[in-house]
Amino acid sequence: MAQLQAFSSCSSTNLLFNGSKRDMARIYDKVHYSRKALLEELWVKASEFHGHAIVPTSGNYGLAYNNRAIQPVMASNIEPVTSSVDGKVLRKKLNKVVLAYSGGLDTSVIVPWLRENYGCEVVCFTADVGQGIQELEGLEQKAKASGASQLVVKDLKEEFVRDFIFPCLRAGAIYERKYLLGTSMARPVIAKAMVDVAREVGADAVSHGCTGKGNDQVRFELTFFALNPELSVVAPWREWEITGREDAIEYAKKHKVPVPVTKKSIYSRDRNLWHLSHEGDILEDPANEPKEDMYMMSVDPKDAPNQPEYVKIGIVEGLLISLNGKELSPASLLSELNEVGGRHGIGRIDMVENRLVGMKSRGVYETPGGTILFAAARELESLTLDRETMQIKDILALKYAELVYAGRWFDPLRESMDAFMKEITKTTTGSVTLKLYKGSVNVTGRESPYSLYREDISSFESGQIYDQADAAGFIRLYGLPMRVRAMLEKGL
Repeated sequence: MAQLQAFSSCSSTNLLFNGSKRDMARIYDKVHYSRKALLEELWVKASEFHGHAIVPTSGNYGLAYNNRAIQPVMASNIEPVTSSVDGKVLRKKLNKVVLAYSGGLDTSVIVPWLRENYGCEVVCFTADVGQGIQELEGLEQKAKASGASQLVVKDLKEEFVRDFIFPCLRAGAIYERKYLLGTSMARPVIAKAMVDVAREVGADAVSHGCTGKGNDQVRFELTFFALNPELSVVAPWREWEITGREDAIEYAKKHKVPVPVTKKSIYSRDRNLWHLSHEGDILEDPANEPKEDMYMMSVDPKDAPNQPEYVKIGIVEGLLISLNGKELSPASLLSELNEVGGRHGIGRIDMVENRLVGMKSRGVYETPGGTILFAAARELESLTLDRETMQIKDILALKYAELVYAGRWFDPLRESMDAFMKEITKTTTGSVTLKLYKGSVNVTGRESPYSLYREDISSFESGQIYDQADAAGFIRLYGLPMRVRAMLEKGL
């Protein structure tokens, strides 16, 4: 309460109540502070400054304007809200929290920590975005053993590819020349589903296990803000005293949470249907070459087949729909290309990127199917888009990628840019043939019924439409500014 007392006597408050008694009485009468309203206001202020959720019990609270400051609620007149878990004073009282849950050590200890510190019921949520069936096995048992009331699992693979990946492909979004935004696209689809689950189960808060140094905390929380600003957000890594794996294990043992017995990877990984990322360990030194046994989705290009493989990708209005003439659902198309690209060592990227939070980080990404799809989508545009349109699209694609990377998927700016991308790719329909060979993707053919390429115009043979003699006048006019400047410099 010392902080609250300091607040009550601060200079701004004294200035506010520095008038005459008559003035203060007039203000008092005009505002009509009831004891109840004043009590509630002081309760909120005390909670904010003291750091605990508190409730008033009794006391006579009036507006003491004669003393030129509102007197704070005394400590003897408030009663801390305590946890039903171990009687600990709560940070804030919440009813029900939906937690983004993976079943790993971090999210397993978050469950009892939320109950202990917020006195809430915890509903665990897991999104299937293609991370693999092995990561989904036994999750319900783990969640309930940690203290969760239930586990909700949703299959988001088709939505992820159709509504998040494909728009980025259509836009040509790539971050800092290399990164195909695998994690950046997955977080908003997961957070969106969490908001839906919160509504379904009647939760008043959501929580995630992202650290305070990464991008993902921003991506989750901006989506929460955009879709339901009334939800409270709890980020334990920004609040608790756990500093590492050993602390988490000790906390788990203390609260009788089953500690995952799987071998701890030396790398920090994130996997979904689009990619697999690797960070940490020797990768933290940008000078170190990644070890070959780190890779999981792709073979070493030198060990890939000695014969190239050709694939034909079908595209309709900028969206990819088929592989070798066979129409597939978005998730199925990507899944098959992951397998094809992986066996040819396609899609390995090693980069140092600028994180949203200001630091640089080094990551290695495997995106076999995505690399093939990105090459196909971009190549078909060489037939269907004119020069000016392509240049503007490429400029906007940089900003589009930046917005996605920064977690602003539901930002009106990205949505407006997406409408532009959808409009200008209406004629981007056709197919692209690619040759896959030992880590490389090369275009061997492209065709479209809306192609702006005309062989009768582009041919070196003379034609009716393009008269080569016309080029002389064009060059004189196009080069006129340069010619005038040179004349000025030479005094002509």
